[in-house]
Amino acid sequence: MTEYDVLRVFCGPDGRHGNRLGVIRHGAAVPGTAARQAVARKLGFSETVFVDDPERGVIDIYTPTLRLPFAGHPCVGTAWLLDVPELVTPAGVVGARLEGEFNWIEAHPDWAPPRTLRRHGSAAEVDALPVPPPGEWIYAWAWEEAAGRIRARAFPGRGDGIDEDEATGAAALLLTARLGRALNIAQGRGSQILTAPRPDGLIDVGGRVRLEATERL
Repeated sequence: MTEYDVLRVFCGPDGRHGNRLGVIRHGAAVPGTAARQAVARKLGFSETVFVDDPERGVIDIYTPTLRLPFAGHPCVGTAWLLDVPELVTPAGVVGARLEGEFNWIEAHPDWAPPRTLRRHGSAAEVDALPVPPPGEWIYAWAWEEAAGRIRARAFPGRGDGIDEDEATGAAALLLTARLGRALNIAQGRGSQILTAPRPDGLIDVGGRVRLEATERL
């Protein structure tokens, strides 16, 4: 039997919500793309991470239906869990650091998978949106009244059982690159994502992480 940790990443100020993440620290126990894809499908999280080298931070990321070269909340959560200064992903090396209650990563916008960033007129409009049909990955967002604050919801549109993603670091990264400013994003039911563009072209993405449980496959 293989152990895996269940984290909540991008929790709200009250420590609740956040996006659930499965992390298998001993990735060698599940070798090969097909076997890992089957495990990710079985667990059913929006992403599952397989750690191939915990000291160097080498990781492999899967949704229930596909392998990802980079993803935001898996990197934030896994860096916190492993307590490493960087992660090695197929997309590139992701810097990581812990500052107070927030764990941060440094990533390039080009590493994020394509998303449709769809602006709405108000936070109430975003709240009222129904889940759209599969086919397009949509990040619906609107400005809130306070400067730099965003209301967002994420609809992966993959048809894999994840109709709405509670907190999406990659989409927040893309939105930050488009807007060119630091953001404080309230996503889903109560998750919080902080972002800030850097002079070197990378973007900081940060949030709170909580360990929910350790389970066995």
